Amino acid sequence: MSALHGRLVLFDLDGTLVDSTPGIGASVRVATAELGLPEPSPAQLRDMVGPPLQDGFALVLGVPADDVPRAVAAYRAHYSAGALLDVTVYDGVRDLLAGLRAAGAVLAVATSKPEPFAVRVLEHTGLRDAFASVHGATLDGAVRHKDQVVAAALAAHPGGARPVLVGDREHDVLGAAAHGLPCIGAGWGPAPDELRAAGAVIAATPAQVRGLLADV
Repeated sequence: MSALHGRLVLFDLDGTLVDSTPGIGASVRVATAELGLPEPSPAQLRDMVGPPLQDGFALVLGVPADDVPRAVAAYRAHYSAGALLDVTVYDGVRDLLAGLRAAGAVLAVATSKPEPFAVRVLEHTGLRDAFASVHGATLDGAVRHKDQVVAAALAAHPGGARPVLVGDREHDVLGAAAHGLPCIGAGWGPAPDELRAAGAVIAATPAQVRGLLADV
């Protein structure tokens, strides 16, 4: 029996499974324009990929708290109309998921993206069937932080052995650590230096993830 049999492997979505930068960036620009805010810089747009949307507007773009709901609504109107499907599956991800499933691992998604949006992206890219379950934020923002969606994934798979999270940002490392889980950093994503600083074990490519699972 494979050493991975029954192991629970959680995956972040944006920046880990798919490059969603174009759709997210376009929707952020629409939202900031609607609020009369300056054009976001490339660095700000990059930093909007991954964290909860409400936190991104407040912390990355400095949107006042009272205006965050307006920014979120403008973003989601543009994003849900089609920009969310402007994604590309990272090279090697399909092979990684197929290999893990063949070895008997249990795969689930744990993302700060609203769950309905996450399911649409996974279905659009043909990745949905690789996962036993999908866990994301709620549209009202009550659930949006990584520790919350990791908790939901763990609750859905109580028999999952030695759970681990694969993610691309610092908040993935912290959200996993809140539950005592190790985090493998998606070094192919937008922020490998941030992952190293947060203490993640880094996989330079999706192909390296399986080997690192033996060490975490």
